[in-house]
Amino acid sequence: MTTTERILSARKALETLTPLRGDCGRKCGAACCHPDEDGNGGMLLFPSEEALYDPCPGWARLTPSKDFPGQYLFTCDGTCERAMRPLACRIFPLTPRVRGGKLSIELDVRAWPVCPLMEYGVEGMDCAFAAAVREAAAFLWEDERCRAYLEALSEYLSQFERF
Repeated sequence: MTTTERILSARKALETLTPLRGDCGRKCGAACCHPDEDGNGGMLLFPSEEALYDPCPGWARLTPSKDFPGQYLFTCDGTCERAMRPLACRIFPLTPRVRGGKLSIELDVRAWPVCPLMEYGVEGMDCAFAAAVREAAAFLWEDERCRAYLEALSEYLSQFERF
């Protein structure tokens, strides 16, 4: 199975699930869907996921990531075709993390400024959503490129915890 096929499978598993039963974006005005005031920001695509946006839809743009060479940021205009959401959007505000060589899912430290669900923790989210994120992460962990990405992402996220 290719990396892109794994990404598609993970996305499919999270197609209809959200952190809350229903559209959690209604609680916060879809804060995670909007770029910052400078038009920057976005979601970091998983390895090979950029191929799924060729051509890129008119409501979004891809830019090379400064922090992850070879990876891309996906920035939308605040609206999207839900079926085209990147995997990072589908799992938000959770993220896979590698600690001591073991994979888990955790709250994404980068979500604190925009996501009101953070204060409730994983336990405050729909358990089917959390389980699907765990399964998707474990499935991606089996792929060499995704494993390397998840290790690099975990190291990157550790920088935010040092402050």
